[in-house]
Amino acid sequence: SFFRLSLAVVLTTDRFQPPTKMHVCTFLSCVVVAVLAAGYALIGHESQYVFTPKAMEEIARHGIKNSNHTAEGIIAAVVTELQRRYPRYISSNPKWVLNNAGGAMGSMLVLHASFSEYVIIFGTAVGTEGHTGRFLAEDYFTILYGEQWAYPPGAVQREVYKPGDQHFLPMWHSKQYRMADACWALEYARGNIVSMLPFGFFDTFFSTLDFVTLYHTVVATAELMIQQIMIGKI
Repeated sequence: SFFRLSLAVVLTTDRFQPPTKMHVCTFLSCVVVAVLAAGYALIGHESQYVFTPKAMEEIARHGIKNSNHTAEGIIAAVVTELQRRYPRYISSNPKWVLNNAGGAMGSMLVLHASFSEYVIIFGTAVGTEGHTGRFLAEDYFTILYGEQWAYPPGAVQREVYKPGDQHFLPMWHSKQYRMADACWALEYARGNIVSMLPFGFFDTFFSTLDFVTLYHTVVATAELMIQQIMIGKI
């Protein structure tokens, strides 16, 4: 038949060569890249968001107003209000972990982590400074206690954020920031949260070598992400 004749011609021609390991590896690499790109494209859409920047600002100001004005009191009030408003999405047993990223060091209380959003309390009792990072996500940093300074490239005067102020970092922008003394904030990010993870991990490998903290960070984040997936939250 015509099909058999065509197949015989293909198999006997000098041009036909079976795929090599290099060809297979290249093909599989392309498939992996395509899958990852598709996954990235599917993360960070308005329909996936549970929280809003305005709600985070309201909750932060509520905590500042309805507390004893100590860092501990404000943080406790904010966490309680978040748990009350979002019982399905805010951890009932959040964990504190140290965090080194962009040259800055602090600690964070992981309250929510999913592929499209995270909510944490971040800050330091002794001060720190560093690079904000540049992400495929928006970041809303609402000051609870203390003061944060920041500036983008080209600015010669610092931006100053005090309790109740919300510092907005647009997607794919970056700044230098500083907490000159004790400072704590409610941080909310929305977008492609997966793209932010390397920024939070790389200082471990190239600076601190604190793999115990890395372990606790991964466990705390992964547990919450899995919990959110189980209830259909991306």
